Amino acid sequence: MRSRIKFGFLLASVLLGCVGLAQAGSFFKVGEPAPNFTLTSLDGQKISLDQYKGKVVVLGLFHICKPCLEQGTNLQKVYEATQGKSVAVVGVNSSGDSQGDVSEFLQAFPVKVTYPYLLDPGQTTDKLYGGGKFIPNVYVIDQQGMIRWQRVGNFFTDGTLAGHEMILEEVEKLLGASMPSSM
Repeated sequence: MRSRIKFGFLLASVLLGCVGLAQAGSFFKVGEPAPNFTLTSLDGQKISLDQYKGKVVVLGLFHICKPCLEQGTNLQKVYEATQGKSVAVVGVNSSGDSQGDVSEFLQAFPVKVTYPYLLDPGQTTDKLYGGGKFIPNVYVIDQQGMIRWQRVGNFFTDGTLAGHEMILEEVEKLLGASMPSSM
C-alpha cells in the first residue's frame, strides 16, 4: 500500500512538472521583439530597455530566491567578461520587492553586482515576459531588440541554471553576426 501511495505521489509530481513545462513553452518568445519597459534602478536612474538598441542585451528577471542569487551571480560574470563590447547586462527584481529587501538580497551575493539592477514594483516585467513561477529568467536580445535566446526557470534536466559560459556563447554569436565579413 505504501509503495502505491509513493508511486501515486511520484506520478502526480511528474505530471505536474510536465504541465509546468507545457505552460512555460507558451512563455518562450525567441524570434519575437523584446517587450519594452522603463523602470528605476537601485541608484535612482530611469532605465528603458529601448535605450540599449544597437547593443546585445542580457536581461535577467529575478525574485528573491537562491536560484536567482546563483543566476544573478552568473550575470555578473557575463557583465565582467563583456566590458568594452557592445553588450548591456541588466537585472530586474520582477517580483515587486522593496528597495530595502532587494538591496539586502544583493548583499548576499558572493560577488558585488555592478550591472544595473532595476526595481519593478508593479511586476510589469513578470507580466510582459511570462515570469512569475518560472524564475529566474534570462534573455539574450539582439541589437535590433529581438529575443534570440532565453532560459526560463530551472528546466534543464539536471536542474542547473544557465551558466555564464552558455550565456556568453550566445552573446558572442550575436556580436559575431553584427561584424562585417572580411573578403
